[in-house]
Amino acid sequence: MDHLAHVSNLRSSQSQTQISHLALDIGGSLIKLVYFCRYDDSCRDDGDELRSQNDSLCSKSDNNQPVLEGRLHFAKFETSKINDCLDFLRSMKLCLGGSHDGTAPPSDKIFIKATGGGAYKFADLFKEKLGVSLDKEDEMECLVTGANFLLKAVHQEAFTYLDGQKEFVQIDPNDLYPYLLVNIGSGVSMIKVDGDGKFERVSGTSLGGGTFWGLGRLLTKCKNFDELLELSHQGNNRIVDMLVGDIYGGTDYAKIGLSSTTIASSFGKAISDSKELEDYQPEDVSRSLLRMISNNIGQISYLNALRFGLKRIFFAGFFIRGHAYTMDTISVAVNFWSKGEAKAMFLRHEGFLGALGAFMSYEKQCLDGLMVHKMQQKFPISASSAGDNIYCSLSSNSDENGSIECTVYGT
Repeated sequence: MDHLAHVSNLRSSQSQTQISHLALDIGGSLIKLVYFCRYDDSCRDDGDELRSQNDSLCSKSDNNQPVLEGRLHFAKFETSKINDCLDFLRSMKLCLGGSHDGTAPPSDKIFIKATGGGAYKFADLFKEKLGVSLDKEDEMECLVTGANFLLKAVHQEAFTYLDGQKEFVQIDPNDLYPYLLVNIGSGVSMIKVDGDGKFERVSGTSLGGGTFWGLGRLLTKCKNFDELLELSHQGNNRIVDMLVGDIYGGTDYAKIGLSSTTIASSFGKAISDSKELEDYQPEDVSRSLLRMISNNIGQISYLNALRFGLKRIFFAGFFIRGHAYTMDTISVAVNFWSKGEAKAMFLRHEGFLGALGAFMSYEKQCLDGLMVHKMQQKFPISASSAGDNIYCSLSSNSDENGSIECTVYGT
């Protein structure tokens, strides 16, 4: 959803919701936000302002646990347009969704959980523009915590996509580990996850979403990522890529299992064609670039999974964006290199793992636990190194914009 439309929709619902927590993942290309809106009858009077977390927002459950019911919402901004994000936070009073530290000096009392390199790079800007401090959380730990939460808590979160067919995967939370998490942001990190709080970054590549965006901008003059991605829908990479059939006179190289349509060299036809860049259609260039990067990520990911004997590979990050061609290309690469023994899996909330992990790092302020509706069976996962528990369920309600209905409560 466009962030301006998102602002309008959220403003229209202010009378029925109350923002009580907010977390950020500030990456090299995008800023991701996760914030919790509670359902609260006391907010229905016109003119009421959103209140801070200290204003006794928590009710009590039967066993005396503080309870907040509402929805987790998601939003994103380009990091290069960080002022748009700051304006959004200011206009929606989202900075009131941070936490308050009563022992801190007055200037540092309001803080927001944040992760990613931008949590360091832009800390002074947030203090100057919004008067809030960024409480920094480890990026890899947040990614893993966010992934574990989604895979254990949200019904139909993970799915496969191959040959245009999307199939949701049933995840048994008791049999989730180990797995390989491939997070495709500006660059790519490959993380071996062995359990709650147990993980190791085992590999990565600098050829990621930033490469697609950066090279695409130089080669096609597209102004943003989504424009470039949309352009690739219309392209034909075979105009630009050298195929096996181009080398072998239109035939397969059957002896080693390569079909005539297999890409032998990305952008390889530009070697022999007597053309300049302007002679190629930008949509064909975009398609080839997307195919090149997606193939590379799929291959490296499977080889790392093979290296550690991992059967599950989950791909996440805003490079994917639910784009059919991207997912299909990654899936074909994993299927090809594994000879059909492994499948690539994707996540519906793919770009918000880090922000979700930062969100769940709030402690002792009515966010000691998080439960997703509807409750069927609960499984504890570690919220942070402090050892708090987040109780999750197997199924949830998720609307078309990806928000998640949930309950926040104390453990």
